[in-house]
Amino acid sequence: MKSGDFFHFFPNKAFVNALAIFCGSRMGTDPAYSAAAKAIALACAEMQCTIVYGGAKVGLMGVVADTCLAAGGTVIGVIPRSLRDREVAHTGLHKLIVVDSMHERKAQMAELADGFLALPGGIGTLDEIFEQMTWRQLRIHHKPCAFLNTLGYYDPLLEMLDRMAARDFLGNAAKQSYIVEREPQMLIERLQAYRQ
Repeated sequence: MKSGDFFHFFPNKAFVNALAIFCGSRMGTDPAYSAAAKAIALACAEMQCTIVYGGAKVGLMGVVADTCLAAGGTVIGVIPRSLRDREVAHTGLHKLIVVDSMHERKAQMAELADGFLALPGGIGTLDEIFEQMTWRQLRIHHKPCAFLNTLGYYDPLLEMLDRMAARDFLGNAAKQSYIVEREPQMLIERLQAYRQ
C-alpha cells in the first residue's frame, strides 16, 4: 500500500487523508503514554497523514503536535476561543481553526477527518471518541474509530463495553466496529487495512 492510500477509505468520496487524534491535555503518570503518542505522530508524518487535533500545546496533545511537526508532518488544530484566550493554543501549527464552542470543535474535527483515534486522556477524550462511535453506530458516518490501549489504560472501559453488549444494550455490529490495539505500529497497520 502506498503512503497516499493510508486513509483512502472511501473511493467514491473526496480524499482527505487526515486522522483526528483525541488525547489528554495532561501527560499522565507513565512515560509510556508520551512515547506512544510520539510513535503515532511519527507514523502519521511518515505516511503524510494530516493530524487533526484539539489545538492545544499542553499534555499529550502538545506531544502529538510537536512530534509530527518536527518530523515534517502536517497538523491542524481546532480550538474553542475560550481556550485559545487562556493561552493554551499551539501557535506553530500549519492551521489553527478557532471556533465558538466545544460542539463546533467536535463537528469541525469530524468534518476534516477520515478516522478517529483515542490515545489516553480524560473525560474530554472519552466525550470526543464516544460521539464519533455513536455517529458511526447511527450511520451518520462510516469512518473507523480506534483506541490506543497503552499499558492497558482502556481495559476498564473495554470491559464496560463488553458488559453493555452482554446485557444487550450494545449490538455486536457496534461492538465490533472499533479498533483496539496496545502497540502503535499494530494500530496503524489495522487502520491501513480498514475497509468500510
